[in-house]
Amino acid sequence: MKILHISAECYPVAKVGGLADVVGSLPKYQNNKNNTAEVIMPFYNNKFTNGHEFVSIYEGTVTVDTTNYDFKILKPTNIDLGYNLYLVDIPELLFTENVYTENDTDRFFTFQLAVLNWILEWENKPTTIHCHDHHTGLIPFLISQCYVYNELKNIPTVFTIHNAQYQGWFSHDRMNIFPEFNFDNVGLLDWDGCINPLAAAIKCAFRVNTVSPSYMEELKLEANGLEGLLSSESEKCIGILNGIDVDVWNPETDPFLIKNYKISTVQSGSKENKKWLCNEFNLDVNKPLFAFIGRLVGEKGSDLFPEVFRAVLEKNECTILLLGSGNKEVEKQLNDLKEDFKGTYNAFIGYDERLSHIIYAGADFLLMPSRVEPCGLNQMYALRYGTIPVVRSIGGLKDTVIDISKENGSGICHNEVTVPEIIEVIQRGVEFYKDKTSYKNIRKQIMKIDHSWDFSAKQYTNLYKTLNA
Repeated sequence: MKILHISAECYPVAKVGGLADVVGSLPKYQNNKNNTAEVIMPFYNNKFTNGHEFVSIYEGTVTVDTTNYDFKILKPTNIDLGYNLYLVDIPELLFTENVYTENDTDRFFTFQLAVLNWILEWENKPTTIHCHDHHTGLIPFLISQCYVYNELKNIPTVFTIHNAQYQGWFSHDRMNIFPEFNFDNVGLLDWDGCINPLAAAIKCAFRVNTVSPSYMEELKLEANGLEGLLSSESEKCIGILNGIDVDVWNPETDPFLIKNYKISTVQSGSKENKKWLCNEFNLDVNKPLFAFIGRLVGEKGSDLFPEVFRAVLEKNECTILLLGSGNKEVEKQLNDLKEDFKGTYNAFIGYDERLSHIIYAGADFLLMPSRVEPCGLNQMYALRYGTIPVVRSIGGLKDTVIDISKENGSGICHNEVTVPEIIEVIQRGVEFYKDKTSYKNIRKQIMKIDHSWDFSAKQYTNLYKTLNA
């Protein structure tokens, strides 16, 4: 089979969230003697594109309403990602420093048209087109409904929902940007009075999946307005748990770590990484270190952190290190805490890939009190590195972390996102840390858990096969 993944993000080219990690690793695991998986994404103005060389393999023009855009399909010449990577270069729209801007409707709509125009020219068409999130959500509609792409309409489309909170809404006033189609079918684009790319993908794709089984079930109850649609389309929907790239996320070989380690040496290896973190951020190395890595947004429960951290740190029983950015008011409050809790708290506002790896290796506990978590990769990275996840049981967190009070426990779990509950589970972590034998044993135990892409990639392959039978 020939699988083409279409996405706005792909690590290491451009990353905002977990979408990039998935698209950057799944194709590598799908590539074997029976499958060829490739990725196409926009050509941004960033560190990756400025640091690599590219060759143009196709040139074309795409028309949006009355505007013509020249585009190129570029391919990197000096990097091996484990799959073929293609980038769509539309300088006026896509060559931006940030992945997302205020003009994303025009940017990603034109990107999708350019991708399909290029596929029309392929001698050997893809056997499956796999679209990721709303930025590529109109492709199933365009293929199945627009006359210009009639040649592609029998190619099965798979649509993955990474986060249903973001749907790409825009007004029916923009209907003129679509290539000609039978207007009797305009309802396929509509949801709640506007054009909704996520809804259109759910309606038009051959199959729809979420990035964890629990998230699929949760969306039928709470999906930012799409609950009814997902319930009515449930027969073609499935949840497939994400995996992680165990070559990139490997404490034995990770080049970012201060000291590498394996299961048998997790105590000494993790200790060296913790020492570096505590020295770098002025933290007490003898206390349990709780860390957070992620976006400072309501979905992650991080708006509660200022109150939670103050209450926890006043007890002086642990240290806390935060790596993230997002809501400016939350950023300010978290920065302000530094003055009151020198030696037990610090925050790096922003993102640093190397630092994130060292935190996974050096922290004792990883906090994930998410209100919404479609899958979550951070908890899988933590488990891989022997760091105990402290999570709210929702979405993929529910599917991957079992409370330590139960058989085969792998973390500390709570059910609600409230200040008292988060304080309580942190306190549970502090007490568990004091039981050195249990603490050491669980670190070795959780490192044995296999969350590689191998199993999930097979599930996707089986899904594609049912569509190409």
